[in-house]
Amino acid sequence: MRILLVDHHVDFARVVKEALLNCGFAVDVTRTLDEAVDALNCANYHILLLESVLPDGDGLDWLKQLRREGRSIPAMMMSSLNDLSRRIASFNAGADDFLPKPVSTDELIARMRAILRRSTQMTAPVVTFGNLHFDPIARQVSVGGRILRIARREVCILEHLLNRAGRTVPRASLEGSLYAFDDEVSTNALEVGIYRLRTHLSQAGATLRIKTKRGVGYTLELVGAASAA
Repeated sequence: MRILLVDHHVDFARVVKEALLNCGFAVDVTRTLDEAVDALNCANYHILLLESVLPDGDGLDWLKQLRREGRSIPAMMMSSLNDLSRRIASFNAGADDFLPKPVSTDELIARMRAILRRSTQMTAPVVTFGNLHFDPIARQVSVGGRILRIARREVCILEHLLNRAGRTVPRASLEGSLYAFDDEVSTNALEVGIYRLRTHLSQAGATLRIKTKRGVGYTLELVGAASAA
């Protein structure tokens, strides 16, 4: 899942981004509302973490504008201005939650996951394909009931492929969902991630595989559904 963090406090943004990355999320950080607009126009995000007061405007007014435009991206407002009127104004502007600063990253992530559960309306959040089960909120993968220890990048690859299981996912689409704008990505980073994920699945006895469509992308399919890649 990809997150947009809009906050001009450099140290705070760095700490939050690191915590989110450690939980398996891709994170883009912008310092201003203008940068946030550009980011929203360039990528699809699952949730917006928004400081209420920014150098080039009020986050509440901007969130209101997003809602008027029909953008339904879930949003958590964060602010050191923790009076009742500010909290009420945040919800009235379209925020799904309000978190006062200073922020506990553990609480932020827990609240964010709660928003994601509500926004995706996941009554049964676990995705099943073959004998593999994936919990997108807990970021947990299991095969035949056994939990796999997989790096966050490979989990993100698996999630993207699962969302389009049986269909070819273009390489560009995978890369766009995996990497934030400021990530340093080598030319073969995706291939390395695919190789590692294939190894995990094979060693765990998964009844699915990742098939390469040369020059196009990758397909997640059940074993026996087609000839091997």
